[in-house]
Amino acid sequence: MSSNNGYDPGLAGVLAAETYLSHVDGQKGELVIAGFPLAKLAANATFEETVFLLWNGHLPNQTELTDLKNELAALRPLPAATTDLLHEAANANTTSMDALRMAAATLDLGSSQADHRSTAKAIVARIATIVASYHRLRQGAEPIDPDPALSHAANFLYMLTGTPPSDARVRGLETYLNTVVDHGLNASTFAARVIVATQSDLVSAITGAIGALKGPLHGGAPGPALDTVFEIGTADRAEAVLQAKLDAGERLMGFGHRVYKVRDPRAEVLSTAAEKMFKADGDMALYELAKTVEETAVRLLAVHKPGRNLQTNVEFYTALLLHGLGLETNIFTPTFAIGRTAGWLAHCFEQIKYGRLIRPQSRYIGAMDSEWVPVAER
Repeated sequence: MSSNNGYDPGLAGVLAAETYLSHVDGQKGELVIAGFPLAKLAANATFEETVFLLWNGHLPNQTELTDLKNELAALRPLPAATTDLLHEAANANTTSMDALRMAAATLDLGSSQADHRSTAKAIVARIATIVASYHRLRQGAEPIDPDPALSHAANFLYMLTGTPPSDARVRGLETYLNTVVDHGLNASTFAARVIVATQSDLVSAITGAIGALKGPLHGGAPGPALDTVFEIGTADRAEAVLQAKLDAGERLMGFGHRVYKVRDPRAEVLSTAAEKMFKADGDMALYELAKTVEETAVRLLAVHKPGRNLQTNVEFYTALLLHGLGLETNIFTPTFAIGRTAGWLAHCFEQIKYGRLIRPQSRYIGAMDSEWVPVAER
């Protein structure tokens, strides 16, 4: 924390909430989600199991899991007004994140704002439909109706292409959604908690969180990390290309994190998930190239920026995994939102229980005794 009378412009080190949802230790490279080390949860749970865990504090039994799956599946179709809005946004060539922000504000159409859990389920179910539908509209194709027989992850992939995905691809996406579902009191999560703390509604909180995620300092840009891999092309070019970028003062995308001072545990989980998926249903040559690029980048960064300990972050393997799933870079961040929405809502539930308005202090540093001058004399 800053020594300037306890003030830090980024609120670094300021404790603003207690939570049962996730624990982040940047020095040790640990991420715990609702009691489970990330690697155990992400690689084993379905996304619906993770949603239930965050919202209820325990894993579901078979009946509870089936009920949640059925409820989410039934809520996937979008209200007509949301569909109309997406068509208009596509006609105006609106970006995917802007379209998601606009459409998110309509997510409680047809549901009762007083029933938080029902609204939350509608939000989670429909966010994925919005992302898939808008992606197709921007491609000049009509949206594909959701398939209630498919899981949340499988249905999202199906709505993008109309082809049922392989088990390997579904597992890859589920691991990704579980990995990014929550991550401490980040900017978008804090925004959601601040909004719902005013006793506003869940849709307003999620819309605000998406607005925060849209900012490049928070949402990031996983695409450029993969662009570097494609630019390098073959393993023998990795060192020369990366060294040239460092010599030119360029930042190597996918490396370094504000919180983690060691390898991002999410990168570890997604690297393993990507390897499994590419082996079963993908291009292993691309995965091997990415591994070489990663290893070379970490080694060169240690020499170029000693003491900084710039390790692989979540963006590097996010880009590789989502590309392997056939997703285009313009929906990487909206796909992140599909997973993180469940975490945002869990934080909203916690904040509602607290029943306390979030109202930090500010310190005035302006003038105190200004003289009023009539407009004719200014």
